[in-house]
Amino acid sequence: MRLDSPLGLTATAWYPEHRQTAEEAVATGDIDARTARELGYTALPVSEDTAPPDMAVEAAARALDVSGTQADDLSLVLHASVHHQGHDAWSAPHYIARRLGAHQAVPIGLLQQCNGGAIGIELAASRLQGDPAAGPALVTTADRFLTPSWHRWLSDYGMAAGDAATAVLVHRVGGPAVAGHSRTPDLLLHSLATRVAAELEVMHRGDDELNATPMGHSSVIDVRRTKRAFIKTYGVDFFLKTAADRIRAVVEEALAGAGLAADDPRLRYAVIPRLGSKAMAEAYLPPLTEVTSAEVLDLGRATGHVGAGDLNASLADLARTDLLTPGSYALVLNGGGGFTFTAVVVGRH
Repeated sequence: MRLDSPLGLTATAWYPEHRQTAEEAVATGDIDARTARELGYTALPVSEDTAPPDMAVEAAARALDVSGTQADDLSLVLHASVHHQGHDAWSAPHYIARRLGAHQAVPIGLLQQCNGGAIGIELAASRLQGDPAAGPALVTTADRFLTPSWHRWLSDYGMAAGDAATAVLVHRVGGPAVAGHSRTPDLLLHSLATRVAAELEVMHRGDDELNATPMGHSSVIDVRRTKRAFIKTYGVDFFLKTAADRIRAVVEEALAGAGLAADDPRLRYAVIPRLGSKAMAEAYLPPLTEVTSAEVLDLGRATGHVGAGDLNASLADLARTDLLTPGSYALVLNGGGGFTFTAVVVGRH
């Protein structure tokens, strides 16, 4: 999408204190040593006691505090997740808004699989551009991956899942602050691009029939099974070629939207999703490095793949560290089942 002017981002993340190291996972038989090496994670955060919506509230409260924004000024609360949020037939976004005191905000839940947080930022930016009177928009993500419904090391190929929450406040910058609509940002959002490959939705469905009850296909979520069915029918190359096409397209579009050449020295980093090292090397790095010479930055080795929040967690890392200096930029790339691919270009304010 084209931005009329840069928007401000304030980004935070919340992680539980407990970690399961890769060595511990191998020792307990949760994963074999070869797969652990291919994933390349050092540890995964594990939240036994805090439910995902409460994790999101923790991250959001930090973002509001850092930015000086009042919850009542928010126009939207967008919440994205991949896995169970703590209750059935119930709205986690409304719970988060109530806990924060965001009484004027419209709470909306997003089901975009692992790209949900990125799409939340796109929707927030669209709202602010389309409605000059709209207040800041809050995008949260939260997921935890506990047995018996999800095995964080074994439910999927190419990644292991860490428990985490993120919060990104999207707001206007410049001019007078009116009713909380203008805040000093951690980062400036210069451009955002999204491309879709709906022909890949079958990867997470396989050859299963659509059934009438949750968890009807297996007692533990088993994405490996559906991916094996996909590969048997379509082959690995179909996915790799399709993904590469969309990745190149979103990176090129995002860079163009920010007015940056592929080799612009101001483009300091190209930040990759928090998937396993082997999966990154096979699917993401080849097309990414074809279209930009920026240094590849991997921020997920100590977090694992954090559900709907990979891109947003990377924004939090960029915001809360000195990785970016004023005048420098980073491209942050993400993808999610369905499939949808998003790239954003941000800079330090």
